[in-house]
Amino acid sequence: MLPQEVLTQSAEAIINFNNVGLSILEIGHRTSWFVDVIEEAKLLVKEFMQLQDGYEVLFLQGGATTQFMQVPLNLLGDAETAAYCDNGIWGSKAIKEAKLYGHVNVVASSKDKNHSYIPKAFTVPTESKYLHYTTNNTVEGTEWHTIPETTVPLVADMSSDIFSRPMDFNRFSLIYAGAQKNMGAAGVTLVVVKKSLLGTVPRKISSILDYQSHIEANSLLNTPPVFAIYVALLTLRWIKKEGGLVEMEKRAKIRADLFYNTLDALPLFTPLVAKEDRSLMNATFTIKDETLEAAFLEECKANGMVGIKGHRSVGGLRVSMYNAMPLSSVEALCSLMEQFAKKHG
Repeated sequence: MLPQEVLTQSAEAIINFNNVGLSILEIGHRTSWFVDVIEEAKLLVKEFMQLQDGYEVLFLQGGATTQFMQVPLNLLGDAETAAYCDNGIWGSKAIKEAKLYGHVNVVASSKDKNHSYIPKAFTVPTESKYLHYTTNNTVEGTEWHTIPETTVPLVADMSSDIFSRPMDFNRFSLIYAGAQKNMGAAGVTLVVVKKSLLGTVPRKISSILDYQSHIEANSLLNTPPVFAIYVALLTLRWIKKEGGLVEMEKRAKIRADLFYNTLDALPLFTPLVAKEDRSLMNATFTIKDETLEAAFLEECKANGMVGIKGHRSVGGLRVSMYNAMPLSSVEALCSLMEQFAKKHG
């Protein structure tokens, strides 16, 4: 979901970008018009994250899935070992890709309980090249509410909870996030990387996959996704105007509290995640009587509520409550759930 004003501004820019007489879809990516866009977007990212010197902000393509490969390609030598947390489908995919470039040590896993919780006690060997984890697990509905303690460089996939809360981003050496959850439209991926982390592997890296090449080219090594970056800029502006990450977290907690309190109060529905590890972005649950699931989804659809069906890999039900989701939408869903439970409970 995108803020309505971002949709309106994006639509206007497709017709006439900044009154220059050209569409945002037509301007050259090396023109001052677009350079201004990407520079402002970078500055807002640095502002929200309060980054210290030594970090670079990149806007790349390929989604977080490409980062599963690009991270170890740039950071992990053939004979080196990286530590990974396996807390769901995205962590598992990242592990699979990392094994192509070096050794992987899975130091924490929640696979034993269908990824319904976040492991708290685990040890990261000091010789690990880095520790990688997914901050929010969209499919399983879990979220890390604290940053793992480690002495090795920390790498995080923040695709689904980026800019939903303030945190000490300087504790991370590399952060990546697909824009399409909280930061804009599909088609662009944010990468924030500490420059001192790069250039330590002996392998040759193709320019298009080398973070250092993208840094030198200011994210313009190849034609970037101009429109997606512009939508990201508009969304970042909206976040700042609305009160920044503190306000985003406040709203996220209000939405999540309302939904989870409703869920817990209705015996017809079954939550799937340990309470302390529940995601503020993605709530997963089932209906005890599985024969009612189709009817519930049809009821949601009839009331304009789409995307409630769980991820194809796990089934069940899922509610996503990203930054732009108004509280009124969650209130409407909770009301529908209460009525459905009253009718079928």
